Amino acid sequence: MKELSNYNEFSREEWKHFHGEYNKQAITNSELRKIKSLDDEISITDVRSVYAPVRHLLHIYLKNYRKLTKLKNDFLDHPNKKVPFIIGVSGSVAVGKSTTARLLKIMLERAYPQYNVAQMTTDGFLYPSKVLKEKGLMDKKGFPQTYDMPKLLKFLSDVKTQSGPIRYPLYSHNIYDIIPDKFEEINSPDILIVEGINALQLTENTKIFMSDFFDFSIYIDADVKNIEEWFLNRFETLLSLARNDPNSYYYQFTQLPEKESLQMAKDVWQNINYPNLLNYIRPTRTRADLILHKSDDHQIDKIYLRKY
Repeated sequence: MKELSNYNEFSREEWKHFHGEYNKQAITNSELRKIKSLDDEISITDVRSVYAPVRHLLHIYLKNYRKLTKLKNDFLDHPNKKVPFIIGVSGSVAVGKSTTARLLKIMLERAYPQYNVAQMTTDGFLYPSKVLKEKGLMDKKGFPQTYDMPKLLKFLSDVKTQSGPIRYPLYSHNIYDIIPDKFEEINSPDILIVEGINALQLTENTKIFMSDFFDFSIYIDADVKNIEEWFLNRFETLLSLARNDPNSYYYQFTQLPEKESLQMAKDVWQNINYPNLLNYIRPTRTRADLILHKSDDHQIDKIYLRKY
């Protein structure tokens, strides 16, 4: 594709030979089951063939980043202060971003036991549902304007420039909203993985973008028809989990006829998630350093690495 002419394309078979020696004891099937997202699929073979070379590639970037940081501090006659290496992971809803982020965190922790490796999602920077309703944006949740971008950009700036704990708000998919007065902390990470559909998006009315803070970025890609199917499958799984949980946002949909609730999910895809993917998420794909493309069985079949 012309759009990806700035990338080297590799098949899964080609990619697995790129410097990724995998320790069979490093990650177990049990651990993979715990980190995979709903209705996502991942195997030890995926770890060995795809993610071990990715981890090695990150090692190259990290090594050079730390060297450049030290040389820059020497040039400016500044103390050699630690500056976190930030990895951005983006892609559509239901494509498996969280699985990738969690897996990379485990692999990096085991490759660098001396480093503090953290992982977070940008969901916490969505406006609360109350605010979205006031702004008339509930039916566009996930679109760029539904995120508190000034707060998110300040958070990333603080992570890069400050030491010590830095708080960020938490989002719950169970209640489909920000958790009131609930926060998580990032505490002086050596490596931070930031995952979100908006991770590579440009921001209106500002000269600073999220990607300015990233030292490496990954886009998880798949054909639209597959993403839609995965989204609908995930919705059905969420309904099943919510049947006996009145506190779940999805419980209300379990009270509808099955055909009606499924049609509602299809409408959400068609009117919200698909336009968001088409207009705001997919166009950011070529901002990534690495694109991992999934086939219809969730298996990564093509890898695109930016040429320069």
